Amino acid sequence: MRHRTFFILVSLFVTLLLLGCSLESTYLGLYIESQSEALDQPASDDTTPVTFIIEPGQSIEVIANRLQREGLITDAELFRRYVQYKGLDAGIQAGSYTLNAAMTIPEIARTLQNAAAPDIQVTIPEGKRLEEVAVLVAADAGIDPQAFLQLVQTGWAQSDLVTRFDFLAQIPVTGTLEGFLFPDTYRLPQSPTANDLVERMLENFARQVTPEIQQGFADRGLSLFEGVTLASIVEREAVLDAERPVIAGVYLNRLRDGWPLAACPTVQYALGYRPEEGTWWKRVIYFVDLEVASPYNTYRTLGLPPGPIASPGAAAIQAAAFPAETPYYFFMVDCNKNDGSHLFAETEAEHLAHFEMCGGAYTTNP
Repeated sequence: MRHRTFFILVSLFVTLLLLGCSLESTYLGLYIESQSEALDQPASDDTTPVTFIIEPGQSIEVIANRLQREGLITDAELFRRYVQYKGLDAGIQAGSYTLNAAMTIPEIARTLQNAAAPDIQVTIPEGKRLEEVAVLVAADAGIDPQAFLQLVQTGWAQSDLVTRFDFLAQIPVTGTLEGFLFPDTYRLPQSPTANDLVERMLENFARQVTPEIQQGFADRGLSLFEGVTLASIVEREAVLDAERPVIAGVYLNRLRDGWPLAACPTVQYALGYRPEEGTWWKRVIYFVDLEVASPYNTYRTLGLPPGPIASPGAAAIQAAAFPAETPYYFFMVDCNKNDGSHLFAETEAEHLAHFEMCGGAYTTNP
């Protein structure tokens, strides 16, 4: 008798469990049916592509909330319940997807079943010259370095880039895009071209170099091209953010008073690649180096060099547009420190004392 009772209780328990599952499924089906109109209503009519990335381990609840937060759907709960009812939740994998707000919940749910190949990510550091960037993007993104250099050195002037980006009109027709390729981290499609990257870098430059920045250049008598040129020198000189506006102020003092700019990075640029050091930037500058015949040698040529010498970052551009008011006319790397700081001086005598203290050679920052 006890065994029979136990069997009946177990059977009843299983039946209730099954009934519960059935009731839950039935309820979910009725809920989805009642929301049919909402399911067919997109968040908006905006068809602008949006890259939506699902990270490994993200739950359906997190994904649904992100979709709503980014304006791709209007009801996270409805999305979550829909994919569960349709059994689509298990098919949503980590990856990169292209969505838009004009897609309905069912369309988004189906799209999330097929992750696109992951984007390529490439980081361009501040202070690199075009040749260095070409090597970097070849290694990290598989972009043909020669195709990249051809585009940024000469090809840009005959491309549609000049009509898309008004500021390129300020670059001499014989000039390059040196200084205008904004250093940052970029996401690129699979098998990217040089044009894919250059377009993104120029778009970023247009966002970063605001009208306020350009007005800052103008207030100091500089065109955009000249301001970027000065910023590129500041980028190569400064290591500490606090010193960038001071160094910019020193250079502007020299320009204002008709002095040679006497900027070591321009000499490094003129000297070019140093095979014995494996770098484009000679590490120690001697007096003989200051005699190199080049319009970029600002020890021999007055004014700014013919163009930028590297890619300046936001801090260097800001410093060139809004420099510190300073009495200094001289500076050099502080040989007693390893933090990239400089020794500043108001007079030549004070500067020469610093020079002698450091052994009679200008050591440059990396």
